[in-house]
Amino acid sequence: MIQVYTGNGKGKTTAALGLALRAAGAGMKVYIGQFAKGRKSSELNSLKKIKKIKLEQFGRGCFVGKKPSSLDIKLANNGFKKVKEKTEAGVFDLIILDEVLGAVQTKMIDIDKVLIFLKRYGGNTEIVLTGRSCPRAIIGLADLVSEIKEVKHYFRKGLRARKGIEL
Repeated sequence: MIQVYTGNGKGKTTAALGLALRAAGAGMKVYIGQFAKGRKSSELNSLKKIKKIKLEQFGRGCFVGKKPSSLDIKLANNGFKKVKEKTEAGVFDLIILDEVLGAVQTKMIDIDKVLIFLKRYGGNTEIVLTGRSCPRAIIGLADLVSEIKEVKHYFRKGLRARKGIEL
């Protein structure tokens, strides 16, 4: 099954991590690959304590609004390769590609690679993709698509990310 959490609202990664927590609680093994993320955030501290969840980051930090560098592109593609290897190994019941849609949107990862991956593994493994602006081709393959819409956000007032809430 293929699940997508997309849209411009806050909570896509949080929804995916909630699913990871539920799956681990049911005895499932979970792999999370975070694209374009490299900075530490509080959920990493919690996830390290859950033996059934493995998380790896494939980025240097957040570059929202900036053009990705050649290093960002290399890190994203190396990360995607690692996600494929973890999926092929068949050890994990749930694979989460956090912010992969942003990596596709910014052309760090070629959409055709993602489509081939989903067609090959989406029938046998539970796969979750998160990020803004999900391409129609991915929506067409997905079994579940949830769009998280921003109605109001305190960032618009100039408030910064807060530890334990966004970090």
